[in-house]
Amino acid sequence: MIVALVVLLVLCPCLGLAGWAVWKVTDEGEEARPMPSASVSVVPPALPSDAPSPAEPSPAEPSPDREEFARGDCVVNDGTEADADLRKVPCGPGTYQVLLRIPATTDGDRCKTLAPQATANYVHDNTVDLFDYVLCLKKR
Repeated sequence: MIVALVVLLVLCPCLGLAGWAVWKVTDEGEEARPMPSASVSVVPPALPSDAPSPAEPSPAEPSPDREEFARGDCVVNDGTEADADLRKVPCGPGTYQVLLRIPATTDGDRCKTLAPQATANYVHDNTVDLFDYVLCLKKR
């Protein structure tokens, strides 16, 4: 009986603290979260207009918003600098290689310290902050 009481007294504060931390993180509103400025988000330039247009993706392929980019992948920007639309491609001249993927952030400046050889970055700002990420990119 005493052992059960001790276990209960130890677990209650831990569970309460964990619950408070989760509540505090989810309670923060959008106005409390700093939004990146346009100058923070540097994206690779779009393909030239004389470049062959990519084939339309089939419905079975993931949409660019759901596409996962990982270290070592190469990408091109089919959109504009203001509205990037990254697509995985085989690595080669004119592509950008992903040096680092930084999850759960929209702070593109982190590439300066974590991947100083990066020449550009891509900021993915999802409505769920947990799914935000920054890609540190290097022109090949």
